[in-house]
Amino acid sequence: MSDAGYDHATVERRWQEAWDEADAYRTSDDVEEPTYVLGMYPYPSGKLHMGHVRNYTITDAYARYRRMTGDEVLHPMGWDAFGLPAENAAKERDTNPRDWTFDCIDTMRDQMDAMGFGYDWDREIATCTPEYYQWNQWLFSRFREEGLVERRDAEVNWCPHCETVLADEQVEGEAELCWRCDTPVEQRELEQWFLQITEYADELLEAIDDLEGWPNSVRQMQRNWIGRQYGTELEFDIDGHGSVEAFTTRVDTIHGATFFALAPDHPISEAVAEEDEDVRRFIDHEADPDGDEPNGVATGLTATNPVTGDEIPVYVADFVLSDVGTGALMAVPGHDDRDHAFAQKKDLEIVPVIAPEPDEGDEPEAPDVSEEAFTDDGVLINSGDYSGLDSETARERLTEDIDTAEEATQYQLRDWGISRQRYWGTPIPIVHCHDGCGAVSVPEEELPVELPEFINTTGNPLDAAEEWQETTCPECGGDATRETDTMDTFVDSSWYFLRYVSPDLEDAPFDRERTNDWMPVDQYVGGIEHAVMHLLYSRFFTKVLADHEELEHREPFTNLLAQGMVQLEGEKMSKSKGNVVSPQRIVEEYGADTARLFMMQAAQPERDFDWSEEGVRSTNAYLTRLKEMVEEYVAEEPDGDDDAVASYVAAEIDATIALASEEYDDLTFNRALREAQDLTRTLRQYADYTAPHAETYERGLSAVVRLLAPVTPHLAEELWDELGNDDLVVDAPWPTADIDADHVTKRRRLVENTREDIRDIVDVAGIEDPQAIDVVVAPDWKYDALEIAIESDAPNLIGELMQESHIREQGDAAADYGQDLQAEREALSMTLGPDEEYDALEAAAWLIEREFEAPVTVVRAADADESALKNAEPGRPAIEIED
Repeated sequence: MSDAGYDHATVERRWQEAWDEADAYRTSDDVEEPTYVLGMYPYPSGKLHMGHVRNYTITDAYARYRRMTGDEVLHPMGWDAFGLPAENAAKERDTNPRDWTFDCIDTMRDQMDAMGFGYDWDREIATCTPEYYQWNQWLFSRFREEGLVERRDAEVNWCPHCETVLADEQVEGEAELCWRCDTPVEQRELEQWFLQITEYADELLEAIDDLEGWPNSVRQMQRNWIGRQYGTELEFDIDGHGSVEAFTTRVDTIHGATFFALAPDHPISEAVAEEDEDVRRFIDHEADPDGDEPNGVATGLTATNPVTGDEIPVYVADFVLSDVGTGALMAVPGHDDRDHAFAQKKDLEIVPVIAPEPDEGDEPEAPDVSEEAFTDDGVLINSGDYSGLDSETARERLTEDIDTAEEATQYQLRDWGISRQRYWGTPIPIVHCHDGCGAVSVPEEELPVELPEFINTTGNPLDAAEEWQETTCPECGGDATRETDTMDTFVDSSWYFLRYVSPDLEDAPFDRERTNDWMPVDQYVGGIEHAVMHLLYSRFFTKVLADHEELEHREPFTNLLAQGMVQLEGEKMSKSKGNVVSPQRIVEEYGADTARLFMMQAAQPERDFDWSEEGVRSTNAYLTRLKEMVEEYVAEEPDGDDDAVASYVAAEIDATIALASEEYDDLTFNRALREAQDLTRTLRQYADYTAPHAETYERGLSAVVRLLAPVTPHLAEELWDELGNDDLVVDAPWPTADIDADHVTKRRRLVENTREDIRDIVDVAGIEDPQAIDVVVAPDWKYDALEIAIESDAPNLIGELMQESHIREQGDAAADYGQDLQAEREALSMTLGPDEEYDALEAAAWLIEREFEAPVTVVRAADADESALKNAEPGRPAIEIED
């Protein structure tokens, strides 16, 4: 062991060779129903960046975890190998895109191996090979046979720098820039090939509700892209910040707007956060657009309702998305479910302004919106001059009457233009007959139509490939010219996950029977930037194949995780900013396991996080200490007693296994890893406090090693081997523990609160050398009172408590405690029972003794004096310290 840490290079090389020799990651074709774990395959640019490393560490960790739990796991990798960047690079270097692409693939594959990613490389695909792209062509022809392909003149987005057509989704921002090169996009009229995705618009939209394993933000983005929403854009004045534009489909409800909401990354939100710590904390740490409940924070600002003139409070809310609508909205809790839930949470006014249509001759009756919103159209009430109008008429009238309002249409789905005027892509399998047959599909037996040799020229090199273009018409045998457009590369990625199932199949794009057994992908991981294009197109392809190629699944991905970015000092890493951290340097200096562990423990996978060299060094130091602990245990063979301390440690081992396993299931790796690191700390404290019980201590080390194995596979193999195991840890069973997670959480909270209370007393009282510490458990009646307070909805809690004779007998003590419970009623939660609290504190007493170097006595209520019992409460025992 050196000062710089353990010899990670030797360790990683040894175990990578062992995995190769054991063929550890191969998935047999005979598996009946594997767990399919997949990261979005990369474009082979030549070097992995930190975004790649994070994405693929997530999938690798989850695949390894599922493998250790006993699943057969399919975890393949391939290359999104076509595309304009390779063509441009080839032109600049006077080479050809194929050689450039495969050189990049070789480099990136080596880097992936160095990171320890456990892929089944037997299933590797590259979309630029004829063996793959012939099936793009076959699928195009099948879509055409089913009436899902059309060629027509269209106004298209044209990038003059890339000299190619762009899909609507590839034009970014209000400035309408090319997503690849930031060149302003022009409009041109060209004849283009389209896939008619609009034929599936209804199903694509309606099926989103069934994608329960997808982030809410991604599902909402797809809804908004597919659906045509007619509504109104209008301005609200926010004090000190000018006018803010909001979009609403229900301007008829504007009289019921009781608050205004901004996205967390709205410019006004960011401006307020500069001055307001609560807003900054919410934006940075609490906002969760994928949470089960809407959440937000008050800004102190008000917005002026342009119709009523009312001032309504402005909130930053995580259910408002900057890339949906305008990132700002008027909130009408009486008539919107989400707004209603938020208003109830924040105790905001809920005003009904739409009533159900009354019977003829009757007055409209206000709906009861106290418990839920009334979301239907109806008749306006409480709306001034507009009262009595039906919703549709009111929307038209209000849009006309409000000075800043105008009709607006949100996102709509258009047919997918796949024509690209470039060389490095799949040739569209069409010939244009000179004798009147028109555009004719190339017969299946003549596929693939392979690309000719690359010609380094301006514009589309295929236009210069005259010999390649010349052919004959499949229908009449006359002269014909090949189509020179190639396909959008999103065609490649719309079905690649199916090809992994049978990558070498020669007579079909995928083995239908096996694909029906293995699909859909159980866990898919990739960037949020693919929420519309790739994911929507993949869903479209899957539905078409289900209708016409006997695929039994209509959705490709059961669960989706959209991982956050790796940043440096708050900014996305990019070459142009000069803030790129090289994964290769980190691997060489600290090792792949250090890079993987730091990245996975830094934040939840969905969140952005800042790269920190200090954090990397700290992570490496932790792994080094863990290795030392295992080596010391093996060398010293401790023979401590199986006593109360060992019992506490054993319970912590079980607790860690139970909680970490739940976190791995939920892909909250940072929490799982925190559990493993906390257990490591407990084991180290145990060994420092006394000679550990060998069986307990080894079980703890074994648990830590296996809990870390999905994220730090190389060192885990090394330590697993040092602990005397004959098998590979990648094949080892996941540790198990039969324990109630809720009980564990309560026990841990009790112990930590008690230690914190002791620290506070020692600090405030200035006690430098405690002589003895008594920890007094609360009397039974207080636990009963707490349970009643939690379960009761009676307005007079104290009165209800006093109905219980054993509580009433406590007199003033019961009244005082009842008042405390009444004051904190909304925040109360159940604790352990008195006997369980006593046992938990007794087992953890050694930790307190170790920290304060004083004997600790845990006292039951029956053995304590009255003065101590007065301060003892469930979950917060009384503390008495002898100075």
